[in-house]
Amino acid sequence: MSSPLPVVILAGGEGRRIGGGKPARMLGGRTLLDRTLSTACMWSDLVAVAVRSGAPAVPVRVPVLRDDPEIAGPLGGLAAALRYARDEGAEWVLTLPCDMPFVPADLPDRLSAEIGAAAAAIAMSGGEIHPVCGLWHVQALKGLEDYLASGRRSLRGFAKAVGYVTVAWPRERFDPFFNINDERDLEQAEALLAPRH
Repeated sequence: MSSPLPVVILAGGEGRRIGGGKPARMLGGRTLLDRTLSTACMWSDLVAVAVRSGAPAVPVRVPVLRDDPEIAGPLGGLAAALRYARDEGAEWVLTLPCDMPFVPADLPDRLSAEIGAAAAAIAMSGGEIHPVCGLWHVQALKGLEDYLASGRRSLRGFAKAVGYVTVAWPRERFDPFFNINDERDLEQAEALLAPRH
């Protein structure tokens, strides 16, 4: 890819199942958001965090975007991410959720290598797609209005509407796209971080 690749962390979810404030929850001595920021900053100098409203749950030194208030769910964060990339003069944007602490290091390279002429490349593992981990062409914005007019708000449905490919990763010791939704998931993630003997 010739232009810079912005990375936008989606942190707008309420995290009700974990008691709220999910981005600020601690894992291995660091917040989930800080862990994701570290990963994103390894891949790009253009990193932002998309939140639903107010300030991020933890202080950040990157631009803070607002999810489109007219669009519920992660699609509102994607809309903000696409507009951010467009305004930065980029052709693509990579989205990451703040609650997937083990995303593979080769995520941007593999998605960009396999996207071809599609508008999006979506990560997949174990036969399950993860549309929050996706590489999106800014031209997908053109399809957003029509998709919203249909009454749908699903991120997966939007990917299907604009055209996407999937890129599969193996589930070996654990799913690299394991996401944290509740306290049990957080405990499992801590166990995965523990040194193996």
